[in-house]
Amino acid sequence: MGGASARLLKLFEGHRLTPAQRRIAHCMVRRAADAPFLSSVELAELAGVSQPSVTRFAVALGFDGYPALRRHLRDVPESGAEQAGEHGAGGGAAPGNEYQQAVLSEIDNLRELAALLADPAPVERAGRLLAASPALPVLGLRAASAQARGFAYFAAKVHPDVRLLDEGGSMLADRIDAAVRAGASALLCFALPRHPRETVAALDHARGAGLRVVTVADSVLAPVAHPADVLLPAAVGTGLAFDTACAPMLLARVLLEAMCDGLPDAQARLEDFDARAAERGLFVE
Repeated sequence: MGGASARLLKLFEGHRLTPAQRRIAHCMVRRAADAPFLSSVELAELAGVSQPSVTRFAVALGFDGYPALRRHLRDVPESGAEQAGEHGAGGGAAPGNEYQQAVLSEIDNLRELAALLADPAPVERAGRLLAASPALPVLGLRAASAQARGFAYFAAKVHPDVRLLDEGGSMLADRIDAAVRAGASALLCFALPRHPRETVAALDHARGAGLRVVTVADSVLAPVAHPADVLLPAAVGTGLAFDTACAPMLLARVLLEAMCDGLPDAQARLEDFDARAAERGLFVE
């Protein structure tokens, strides 16, 4: 996430936004460079809301209207690094190659994640919640299924009952209920654009069943955000035809580490797995 996106998120912090307003905010973050120059009609079309919704959004942020919000965005000074276009050694201009730009964008996302982790308390809290859950459902649909599957694969080496939920449909709620009956107290969700309606519905069902929800999402403004959850943001790259998710993947590994810290027998389980793997000749190295 670049500096412009971070400034927008800072502007939105502390405001209770409606779902439509969160869509507007999320759209502005994804189009941070263009946001100060978009008309209210253009922003409404991009966010899929009405033009009056954009006006109400600006008022909810404390401005007299959308023109005042746009003036504010234009007046916010950029950092020296952004003005100089620093992306490499010597502060030269960013390469024009679209593939390089996609990599540089992801590097920015990782830097933003590193800054976020300067306060480890949210991740540590999430790790304790997951470690304390006797059964651990891990939800990730469509674009987020790879993140969920990767976490579940490694988590199963240290947690006794990990349940991957990577397919939607009418049985999804049944599988959440089964996890609750098995003693689950928390659910981990990976939520990445585009956000499936089934994910939102599944999280509503999980909360209704009494589960604490930990969510790794692309933004604190994601449609899955809920005040009762522990939401850990990690931006996705949007420079290619399909989003890239390096920061969410790394955050998942950090969260896995925090969960291991809350599992007293995690090291013993890993050593046991290594011993059995050696006996079976599982790996070539």
